[in-house]
Amino acid sequence: MQEQAIAWRHAGDDIGVVPTMGALHAGHDSLVTRARSENQRVIVTIFVNPAQFGPNEDFERYPRPFDQDRARLEALGVDAIFHPPVDQIYPPAFKTRVDPGPLADVLEGKSRPGHFAGVLTVVLKLFNLTQPKRAYFGQKDFQQVVLVRQLVRDFGLPVRIVAVPTVRHPDGLAMSSRNVYLDPGQRQLAPTLQQALTEAARAFTAGETDPLRLEGLARGRLAAAQGLAVDYVALVDGATLSRPERAIPGSVLAVAVKLGSIRLIDNVVLGAERL
Repeated sequence: MQEQAIAWRHAGDDIGVVPTMGALHAGHDSLVTRARSENQRVIVTIFVNPAQFGPNEDFERYPRPFDQDRARLEALGVDAIFHPPVDQIYPPAFKTRVDPGPLADVLEGKSRPGHFAGVLTVVLKLFNLTQPKRAYFGQKDFQQVVLVRQLVRDFGLPVRIVAVPTVRHPDGLAMSSRNVYLDPGQRQLAPTLQQALTEAARAFTAGETDPLRLEGLARGRLAAAQGLAVDYVALVDGATLSRPERAIPGSVLAVAVKLGSIRLIDNVVLGAERL
């Protein structure tokens, strides 16, 4: 892959890369479509990264419908699919890990220790192998976007990180490869995340700027849904992940919940459509 990517770059082609773990859906389609519109070449990586899964998470059962994914990407006109085996990314002598620093210890990182070290390590390696000018990530995983931008800044990588708005089902649930785990009852409850965020966002539009009150509105809606356990509700600065004294346009309200063993996340950028 690296040799082909270098050849494209030497020919003057801009490369857009869309890193994924497969099990593709319409949210991934939006990333590919954006990349296709801004680059001469588009590479989609499909790699279920063991380094970002905790010991009690779903690495073994994570969906891997590669033939369906390949057909989907071919229909979208991608130039290359990079689907490496684990030992190509992490050969036996592999030792180095990226330390993401304190921004990885809050929100998702607090609930999933080590997760972002695994994410940034594989992203750095994939960027080296695919040589992109731009890389595309979904806004649903906004903390990941913040940390990948930190990675690019701290290591001086010549890559622009593009955050693409979350794609949702008609009932508001953010699209996710893990939605296939939801049973019918859980699927009916899942749109409560977006409803809670929308209620708080409307309050912000109406003039409420107190972070605790905005968090409380979202938490109250979530707590009213029986069968849904709240992990966190947090209003944070969209770049530093710290709580602002007052919410402003660009502040992010993020939530994480569990429905049984299934964990779902979502967020809204207050006063804006994207990060």
